[in-house]
Amino acid sequence: MPVFVCSLFLPYTVNFHDLPTAAQRPSAPVRMGSRTETTLLGAQTPPPKTPAAGTDAEDFFSQVPPSALAHLARGSDPRSLVRSDSHIAEWGRALHLNQPPSRAEALPPSMILGYGSPPNGEEEQQAVPKKKPSKSGKGPRPTSHERRWATEWTIEPAEQGNGGLANAVRMTQQSGDIEETLWLGTVGFPTDSLESSTKEEIAEKLESEYNSIAVYISDNDLDGHYSHYCKTILWPVFHYQIPDHPKSKAYEDHSWVYYVNLNRAFADSIVKNYKRGDTIWIHDYHLLLVPAMVREKLPDAEIGFFLHAAFPSSEVFRCLAFRRKLLEGMLGANVVLFQNDEYKEHFLTTCSRLLNVEATLSGVQLDDHLVNVGSVPIGIDPEGLDQARQDPAVTEWVKVMEERYKGKKLIVARDKLDNIRGVRQKLLAFELFLNKYPEWRDKAVLIQVATFVSDNPQLSATVSDIVTRIDSQYSSLAHQPLVFLRQDIAFPQYLALLSVADALMITSLREGMNLTSHEFVICQDGKLGGKKHGPVILSEFTGSAAIFGRYHLSVNPWDYQQCANAIKTALEMGPEEKARRFEGLHDVVLHQTGKHWCEQLNARLRNAYEEHYRRDTMSIPRLSASQLSDKYRKSKERLFILDYEGTLTSLGAPASIHLASPQRVIDALNDLLSDEKNIVYIMSARMPEELDKLFDRVPGVGKIAENGCFVQEPFTKWKAFPDLAKMEEWKEPVKTILKYYRDRIEGSSIEERYCSLVFRYGKAEDAEGAARQAGDCANHINDACGSQNIRAVPLDKSVTIEPLQWSKGSAATHVFDRIKAKHGSGDVPDFLFVAGDDREDEAIFRWANGLAKSRKVQYVTTVTVGKRNTEAMATLTQGTSGLLSVLQRLSRIR
Repeated sequence: MPVFVCSLFLPYTVNFHDLPTAAQRPSAPVRMGSRTETTLLGAQTPPPKTPAAGTDAEDFFSQVPPSALAHLARGSDPRSLVRSDSHIAEWGRALHLNQPPSRAEALPPSMILGYGSPPNGEEEQQAVPKKKPSKSGKGPRPTSHERRWATEWTIEPAEQGNGGLANAVRMTQQSGDIEETLWLGTVGFPTDSLESSTKEEIAEKLESEYNSIAVYISDNDLDGHYSHYCKTILWPVFHYQIPDHPKSKAYEDHSWVYYVNLNRAFADSIVKNYKRGDTIWIHDYHLLLVPAMVREKLPDAEIGFFLHAAFPSSEVFRCLAFRRKLLEGMLGANVVLFQNDEYKEHFLTTCSRLLNVEATLSGVQLDDHLVNVGSVPIGIDPEGLDQARQDPAVTEWVKVMEERYKGKKLIVARDKLDNIRGVRQKLLAFELFLNKYPEWRDKAVLIQVATFVSDNPQLSATVSDIVTRIDSQYSSLAHQPLVFLRQDIAFPQYLALLSVADALMITSLREGMNLTSHEFVICQDGKLGGKKHGPVILSEFTGSAAIFGRYHLSVNPWDYQQCANAIKTALEMGPEEKARRFEGLHDVVLHQTGKHWCEQLNARLRNAYEEHYRRDTMSIPRLSASQLSDKYRKSKERLFILDYEGTLTSLGAPASIHLASPQRVIDALNDLLSDEKNIVYIMSARMPEELDKLFDRVPGVGKIAENGCFVQEPFTKWKAFPDLAKMEEWKEPVKTILKYYRDRIEGSSIEERYCSLVFRYGKAEDAEGAARQAGDCANHINDACGSQNIRAVPLDKSVTIEPLQWSKGSAATHVFDRIKAKHGSGDVPDFLFVAGDDREDEAIFRWANGLAKSRKVQYVTTVTVGKRNTEAMATLTQGTSGLLSVLQRLSRIR
């Protein structure tokens, strides 16, 4: 069955040959209030030249060797290797692709009062500018340059999109690990001006020849989604750039509706093309709502979500107005994966804090299922990159660059010129390096390729000032220490530059991965005759830093002194140290490939999907009373471990449950104990003295109190596993925290037990505010008291703080071992029956199932009467009443 790969842009786009070129038609900037901005869908203006960059350097990198021209003339297979960061236009392609201009209308003016309040009180339906109908009543009239409809076109490699994803999928397909892949995304350009017949023809060709499903989005929705909500709100927040300055667009909630519209269109397209058994992978922050939207229509689908960008801490993420909807959208997947463990932990903490759900090491526990959460770093295609390096143009550029920079030490970098990539910090650090180490002023050259970003004039001006200052102070007729290119370079040039470099410097302030460093490592193997084993200076805030370990030079981009020293260390490093670091980096890059990443993604999703449905109560078989009776008759000695609240009796607040068990429960337990082969234990979260009162009329029953912290064998005294004096050591500071939140949540209370604390807020008037404060409370305790081996778990209308060392499973192990010890080495008990209903019972279910798997107990039955996903092997749909009936039926067997 095919694997759906869903990303905002397909790896293919369309080049129109009979539309007017961009030079033949007026530019179409999108107007926002009083500002004019160029967006994804508008015309791009050429970037201004940096005065200090030097015409000579720009002319040098603008040259095209004859072999490169021949390569460009030949063209390339659209399925071939693309640059890992191909969201930046490919050289040669960007100049020749001809596509329709945008017909997106202007958004509301950039004033907070410039648009109305949400209609009908619905927060999602923000005021969207109304379209002005044309005289024909069929929407905006096309401008003169749109009247010539496109009829001649070809499929080309996409100029935008996730190049690392495209390469990884291609690698996995070529290896045969994925038999069939079905891409799903937009074609990456405005389509409103195309006729329906043209769209259909393009869609048919993409699907039949390129296994791609085109999702057509209106120009308004695409522009509002990508250029506004994604790029001005989500992208900055995900990269710790909180938009709190006066020019912030974060208040422009009207763009949220475009985000919802595009996500809905993707979800509808997935549902329309889905066949039972298909695997669905949804990629990146553009499509955060899609998993839940698809899950709503396809409850049994196998859905994975991978975030390629960074995920911020909960304090940053909570700044988003629609934070809950974004989290709930992601949690529609079976598994949510990130680039590294840091982003995973941020996501878990954010879910716990904002959604008030239980977040464990393996995932997020929702009401009826567990969403697995993990991290799998993406990689590159070393073999494909090696083949690309064999292009004659690359070899020629290596020779040209070696000749031009003979006797120099090259530090190279290629970044997008935005607030995230740290180009300004890098230049300041290089300036400090030249100032502090004058011996390198005539030897070191930083070649910074800065791809142009049109909507950040302040950063561009600041960078230009730094470049001008360095050039005026340190340049001479014979030497230019900084080559700053405010333009992209050819792919052959890029590979050659990585091959001849003495070091790579990346100073991103926050980045999901950064595959440029991986490509640099491959290019430093010396196969092209260039420099070998150059060190990598890498920001600690990139995802790659987490997998490169000690083999790179780690820097804090805000520490200019450290960055300057790292440049000196890299340039002066001896060959042995270079080789040692290179081998380590090379091993990582060759192992952590795009193919390995794809395999891990599919394996994680398959395991999560199987676990989810294995533990789903709808998939767990009903308890067979007849089969259970047969096992009961054949057994020699039997052990029953039964949960009390919610299992033997209806669940309710402790204050509302009288300290006297229902007569039917008492009768059922006494009937079981009348058979000398039976041993019965009751387990509960209650304190020991409460259980004594509840079961004083069942003298032969054993008890497990406070979820495993206390055990009482029949006719003996209570045994406490924790040191109660040490329990007070952590309870006192935790009670201080709980009192802080109790004072702020009216109607809340603190319940203290011997080994745990419970913060209850079910009676709070402001339920939403109380839940939010409770989430903060749980995270506060986990952060402040993590070393105390305790955890705070958000539950329904409460937060439980309990020790980690003891559980119902550990108590059951103690009970089982004691019974075995009394009977010597015999295989008794040979019958085990465990019943429960909630999260605390999962530990004992795992324990009992482990005994069955290892054949230490012949007859094992684990049964749940709850509705949450569970590890129990059977379920009782009749609840507590059904369980009591089963117990009474067994007690009558002699």
